[in-house]
Amino acid sequence: MEFALAEHQRLMLDTARQIGREYGLEYWRDLDRDRRFPAEAWKAICRAGLCGVALPEHHGGAGLGMLDLALVIEALTEGGAGATLAQVFMINPIFGGVALSRFAPDAMRERYLPRIVSGEMNCCMALTEPDAGSNTLEMRSFASRDGDGWRLDGRKIWITAVPDAEKMLVVARTKTVSESTRRTDGISMFFIDVDRAGLTYTPIEKVGTNTLSSSTVFFDGVRIEPHELVGTLHGGWNELLHVLNTERIVTTAGLVGAARLAVRLAAEYGATRKVFGDKPIAAYQGLQFPLARASAEIEAASTLNLKAAWKCDQGLAYGSESNMAKVVAARAANEAIERAMQTHGGMGYAKEFHIERLWRDARLFLFAPVSEEMILNFIAVHDLGMPRGY
Repeated sequence: MEFALAEHQRLMLDTARQIGREYGLEYWRDLDRDRRFPAEAWKAICRAGLCGVALPEHHGGAGLGMLDLALVIEALTEGGAGATLAQVFMINPIFGGVALSRFAPDAMRERYLPRIVSGEMNCCMALTEPDAGSNTLEMRSFASRDGDGWRLDGRKIWITAVPDAEKMLVVARTKTVSESTRRTDGISMFFIDVDRAGLTYTPIEKVGTNTLSSSTVFFDGVRIEPHELVGTLHGGWNELLHVLNTERIVTTAGLVGAARLAVRLAAEYGATRKVFGDKPIAAYQGLQFPLARASAEIEAASTLNLKAAWKCDQGLAYGSESNMAKVVAARAANEAIERAMQTHGGMGYAKEFHIERLWRDARLFLFAPVSEEMILNFIAVHDLGMPRGY
């Protein structure tokens, strides 16, 4: 296995680090305060060609892969954004880009992928439901036949960046459970306008990730046209899993960058802070060891995540690695940021020093986009061969 970076990867990372510094800690602190989408940073990322790293060249992308994208996200988030910037990659080059490039008809790809790559259009995905949660197969949103198209009714929750999106990837049942031959049958994906009759949404007040809104979305007889189907009618489950597993890779990369940022901020603060005599608090092993352990664990998560991304690019099964990396990264990042806050003492609780934002944002990823418990269920059943208990 080759660990050395290729020349194109070094150049990409140099660009990503430069943008990460340009839109640094103060920029993201202000966005968090104002609850504002990072439009300027995202435009800069797209202008540099980093949004389309893993998308096809003939649609404006770089034609590389998920490994390159993961490296880019690590570098960008480490600059000052923290974990929440990875969510912008989720909604655009993953929910929009990967879903369309892999499964959409040619006309849809040609129309929308260049606009996603350029940053002209933002996307979102409507999957999670109030009564289903992590049990996606229990979704109740239903698209019933209406002439040559469908009518969608239902409700979704915790949908990211709806007000800033032009298009929404919607996952719904197109067969009832009684009509389906198995639980995974009868699920379909559609790519529809957010601004459409019958589609409404309301904001959810939350603790962190304030630069990207969260909403409850309501569908009341929303018309879906035949050309808006993405992938296989009734057979979208396995296609959805590919989208979700690439989402795991992006999530983990953002957590890696956030943890590295927090450890760096803690080390810098600790090197200048003196409380007892002339020795800086960074010299105390009680502060060193937790940060060192978290740093080691986050680097292990990064390596496993890059393995998952490499397997994805090779067309190999990568679900186990992507889930394992995410569960390790979420725990390690939260521990790293918690210990960074402890290193800062009371100032870790002050917005001036940025740690509290990283802390609020990273906490989400212990249960999103998939919970730690569900990942452990997956590992136990699929990798260890243990009986399914849920």
